[in-house]
Amino acid sequence: VQLQASGGGMVQAGGSLRLSCVASTRSFSTYVMAWFRQAPGKEREFVARISWRTASTYYADSVKGRFTISRDNAKNTVYLQMNSLKPDDTAVYYCAAEPGTFYTDPLRYSFWGQGTLVTVSS
Repeated sequence: VQLQASGGGMVQAGGSLRLSCVASTRSFSTYVMAWFRQAPGKEREFVARISWRTASTYYADSVKGRFTISRDNAKNTVYLQMNSLKPDDTAVYYCAAEPGTFYTDPLRYSFWGQGTLVTVSS
């Protein structure tokens, strides 16, 4: 399984960005896809996850109501729509995948994309 994340960039506070994560395999029916982020000097933290099969979602409290995770089966792609961005959202964002998991611990995920940098200026 290979994951390719993209869509990062620089935006002012209050702005929006959409991240994409393209998966290399079509055998994703049992997978959970997730976004994590890691700010400089901090540990990697959970942002959101989505079940590929059911499309059920779960969010970290810090992004709930501002971020939306979704998936496009036909394109093998997971998205993270980020609205009302804050400087505290500045981080490298990673997509991850794991079959049959509902954990928020990054150690529980086996497959990772390369990361895309999001910078939010005040």
